[in-house]
Amino acid sequence: MAKIMEVIEYFDNTGNQLVHRVPEDGSGETKIGSQLVVRESQQAVFFRDGKAMDVFGAGRHTLTTMNLPILTGMLKGVFDGKSPFRVEVYFVNSKVFTDLKWGTSEPIPFRDSELQMIRLRSFGIYSTRVKDPQLFVNKMVGTQGLYTTEQIDGFLKNVIVSRLADYLGENYQTILDVAQHYDELGTGLKARLQEDFGKYGLEMVDLYISAITPPPEVQARMDERAGMAAVGDLNQYMKFKAANAMGDAAKQEGGAAGAGVGMGAGIGMGMMMPGMLQQAMASGPMAACPKCGTQNQTTAKFCSNCGGPMAVTPATTPCPKCGKPVASGSKFCNDCGAKLG
Repeated sequence: MAKIMEVIEYFDNTGNQLVHRVPEDGSGETKIGSQLVVRESQQAVFFRDGKAMDVFGAGRHTLTTMNLPILTGMLKGVFDGKSPFRVEVYFVNSKVFTDLKWGTSEPIPFRDSELQMIRLRSFGIYSTRVKDPQLFVNKMVGTQGLYTTEQIDGFLKNVIVSRLADYLGENYQTILDVAQHYDELGTGLKARLQEDFGKYGLEMVDLYISAITPPPEVQARMDERAGMAAVGDLNQYMKFKAANAMGDAAKQEGGAAGAGVGMGAGIGMGMMMPGMLQQAMASGPMAACPKCGTQNQTTAKFCSNCGGPMAVTPATTPCPKCGKPVASGSKFCNDCGAKLG
């Protein structure tokens, strides 16, 4: 004859169990009047014949017809209320599980408005807890006697990474803007994930993004842009690059020979700079001089060939009604609307 469970309880010594069923294998016999002990960090889901009867919070509960009315109805006419019946009790850990790690196992594609299509890696930590124990047991645990954080870890990681890819594409144009908005990104992503976690009886408590990194070659391009922005002047930036080239060449060759190579590199770079600057200037937008037709930069105020002004002031005549200047040939005054001519 099977032993009747007069006191049903479970204590987790590992700290990583989400759910533990009592008994762990199959169901066990208990009876009306038995004690169910649920600790502060637990909730207990009572099952009979594969159907959830009730959820019990922390405390010592005596199984009676009052707290198990559905079960009592099922037993009516079959048992006398004192006979044993078979049940399963799932003890669900309701504490917040912290420091759970997530990250991209493979880079995620991101269409950057400035750097084109790039692939990003990201990682961070999150915390979660079971919010609806009955839904969690039915959706995730099933008939397993033991369910740990390791068993659900891979699934939750994939959900986070999938939503991260969507959220980045919907809210950011370039990776250059992301680094300074990690907190904002984490908050928005957490809100997006609540619905996904909620479908399984879980709640996302916290989500933190530690880093979002592009591949090395893209990182090098970002560093180049940052260097130019910091210097703020193309000429100064080229001098800075020339000095770096001299230093690198000296380190690679060593001694006097290296110094000579570095000097040659610096001189070569110095000779190249005027041509590069001219090319950069020439490649900008141009405009024809209204007097001689010579091409000049659009920012020029006077022609580099004839010295004439690049901007021609249009001829105007005063409005006969309000006296404001109006472009010659206009049919109406653009200030008072009076008809002209």
